[in-house]
Amino acid sequence: MTIHFYIRFYTRPGEALFVTGNTDELGNNNIEQAVPLTWLNNDLWTGTVTINNPQTDTIEYAYIYQGLDGQRVQEWDDKKSIDITKNPMQETRVLDTWNHPGEYENAFYTAPFQEILLKENETRTKAKAVKHATHYFKVKAPLLQKNEVVCLLGSTKAMADWNEAEPVLLHRENNWWTVKLQLPKESFPIQYKYGVYNIKSKTFVRYEDGENRWLHGDALVNTLTILHDGFVHLPNTTWKGAGVVIPVFSLRSKNSFGAGEFTDLKLLVDWAVKTGMKMIQILPVNDTIATHTWADSYPYAAISAFALHPLYLNINKVAGKKYANLLKPLKKKQAQLNELPDVDYEAVMHVKLAAIKELYMVQKEELANDPDYQEFFENNQHWLVPYAVFCSLRDRYGTADFNQWKTNTTYNSEAIQKLASPKSKQYDQIAIHYFTQYHLHIQLREATDYAHKNGIILKGDIPIGVYRYGSDAWVEPELYHMEMQAGAPPDDFAVRGQNWGFPTYNWDRMAADGYEWWHQRFIQMSNYFDAFRIDHILGFFRIWSIPSHAVEGIMGRFVHALPVYVEEFEQRGIWFNAVRYCQPYINDSVLWELFGPNNEKFKPFLDATGNQYTLKPEFATQRQVEAYFDALERSEENQHLRQGLYDLISNVILFEEPGSGGRQYHFRIGVESTTSFRHLEWHEQEKLKDLYINYFYHRQEHFWMQEAMRKLPALKRSTNMLICGEDLGMVPHCVPEVMKQLGVLSLEIQRMPKNIHTEFFHPAQAPYLSVVTPSTHDMSTVRGWWEEDRTKTQRFYNHVLGQWGDAPPTCEAWINKAIVIQHLDSPAMWATFQLQDLLGMNETLRRANPHEERINVPAIPKHYWRYRMHITLEQLLKEKEFNTELEEYIRDAGRSN
Repeated sequence: MTIHFYIRFYTRPGEALFVTGNTDELGNNNIEQAVPLTWLNNDLWTGTVTINNPQTDTIEYAYIYQGLDGQRVQEWDDKKSIDITKNPMQETRVLDTWNHPGEYENAFYTAPFQEILLKENETRTKAKAVKHATHYFKVKAPLLQKNEVVCLLGSTKAMADWNEAEPVLLHRENNWWTVKLQLPKESFPIQYKYGVYNIKSKTFVRYEDGENRWLHGDALVNTLTILHDGFVHLPNTTWKGAGVVIPVFSLRSKNSFGAGEFTDLKLLVDWAVKTGMKMIQILPVNDTIATHTWADSYPYAAISAFALHPLYLNINKVAGKKYANLLKPLKKKQAQLNELPDVDYEAVMHVKLAAIKELYMVQKEELANDPDYQEFFENNQHWLVPYAVFCSLRDRYGTADFNQWKTNTTYNSEAIQKLASPKSKQYDQIAIHYFTQYHLHIQLREATDYAHKNGIILKGDIPIGVYRYGSDAWVEPELYHMEMQAGAPPDDFAVRGQNWGFPTYNWDRMAADGYEWWHQRFIQMSNYFDAFRIDHILGFFRIWSIPSHAVEGIMGRFVHALPVYVEEFEQRGIWFNAVRYCQPYINDSVLWELFGPNNEKFKPFLDATGNQYTLKPEFATQRQVEAYFDALERSEENQHLRQGLYDLISNVILFEEPGSGGRQYHFRIGVESTTSFRHLEWHEQEKLKDLYINYFYHRQEHFWMQEAMRKLPALKRSTNMLICGEDLGMVPHCVPEVMKQLGVLSLEIQRMPKNIHTEFFHPAQAPYLSVVTPSTHDMSTVRGWWEEDRTKTQRFYNHVLGQWGDAPPTCEAWINKAIVIQHLDSPAMWATFQLQDLLGMNETLRRANPHEERINVPAIPKHYWRYRMHITLEQLLKEKEFNTELEEYIRDAGRSN
């Protein structure tokens, strides 16, 4: 079979197009072996390929664009195909439309829309048989209403001669609306248009927007022309949804055990249905048990990117009726923990882990013969066995830090399989984790299925990093830069930056096997979730990387980043002094400026050199200082000294690039705020400032864009979940452009505008492919924020809410309500709200103290994540007046669909 490819695509000189597919002749989907096309005219590229002895019934193919820089980008997965079994023609012509991943309609072909949100509108028609079809029309239209189908009208009898009463009806084949027609030679060229037809009322609804489409050429003998016509030109920003955001541990029900559980999600689904919500968004639910203390409450420090957290297991459901008696002694403890205002993480985990152990011992034999369990084990053993062995070794040696274990400090597959053998003495200590993960899987899967049956989707959260002493890092340390720490640069919420402690990713190593680790991670996520939030998507462009000797995020820099070369200082007339710029600048003036009359207390940590000071060798790094003060009594004065020494260590202008031999440097962020910088001559400050701005805001843009385009398209291609990116912080200009190109939804927050010239972001200005929200788990709720800065809330009250006079001292219910409605009325695809912000609309329902509702404080590295709803989900379901009011707001905003 000979295939003639034609693709509508406008290019500039130097750009090129290719085609690839699932046959040897098309390069077997290898982007590097794609077939080059030839420029035909300003609008068309073409190429011819002869397929000999195809090994498949369906040829699937896609186009590739090559830019002026040589970088190749594949069009988004369009499922363009040629069915050989139904095509007896000797030759096939395909006239195609490039599918840009940023097209809004592509979002509606992700799993949540196709399988849940748009499913009830799906309308099917039967295809009419055409004996000698010459043309095969394929087009997409995802947002049709119930009983609506795509129709075709045109300037020939086969296209109904524009008769709207009897249009040609298309039928649905996978993602495409299709029809085969026999078009006579004399009818060309043909004008045509797609439209919408209601098969129930038998009425023509409308034509697509825009000018008529043209079909040139003719009907050749033994040739079938296939037209992939892209999308029907209909309004594509009409679908809008609302969602609630809450960590699972924060849920409260009558039957949970001091913390929210996966089974509680069903009650939340019931409430979402009552109020017209379409999405439930949760925080990461992976296992974080590293220390068996409250520090493990931090949900972003997973010891496994695959395992679920035992905290969320409903042990009563695991026991069932058969073993219910085993848990009767825990009823009193359960009631006590459930009455607490917040989660007592350690107490809950202590009881649950003991109960799980008891239940495992009585159920292990029947579990071994359970076919569902066997299937779960087979499908997940690639991560499950190493994870379970890791957990048993963690508990045996009393630490998750595998470097301190007496055995198995380095992962060895054969040794681990031997440990995990059913004949091993440690088998029960290992298999208990299989048991736990199996039941967690069942309970979360049941919650997901229940949500889907009720038209609700679940959105998960993928942390940017993995825990340094976790199963992933133990098994494949080569995937990470273990010598570095990931974090975030300073912002209004954490003025000294954030140090998450995670190792950074070794992207070169991950690329070597096509990002298989990420692919497996997404497969695991898709077992339970329909959409996910990429935590800190900026990390795929560049990650804030902090050396291991530093404690604070302010000591980091972006990796990868193009350095400043020593010659650049000389070119700008700056006399380069490595010691002055790279070493902490300390003299009496600096000490007085930073510490006032207390400066004498710092001198025992310093060595005097002339009229300046250097830090003593034993206090030269923040980690050394940390270790010294950790060994002392925790007092206010010691904390003051510790922080003061941290500030002295970070009082530098440049960091040297390791291994550059003193030739390459990176600016410390916020350099203008350092006393080291302020003590320079004015002209030197100005020249350094100019270079600083170039370093952070100009030279990196294209480089960072290339970094993201190397990773994100491949990762997005490996899943059909809807992807949303948390793109907050110090956002390079290339980030919104790349996200727009890839169709990744952005996050828009009212009090964190991306336009540096605006104090507040207005939800009415949100792009369609975005999620708008008034607050996140990393910040105070609307009510809490209202009381933090009186002058700021006054400006918000007057300029954003449009109110006269003085702002109320507290966020009254009507203000909270106005902010929620503002977000619901946004043009964004999704408006999501922390449950606390929704309850804040009601004076009776909301919590008395808004400051008790905050989930996380990023400025506190070791924050206790323990917020819990103050009312039960059962009670919330009974609040008819509140639920009806919220449902009306959602419906009036067009978000109930």
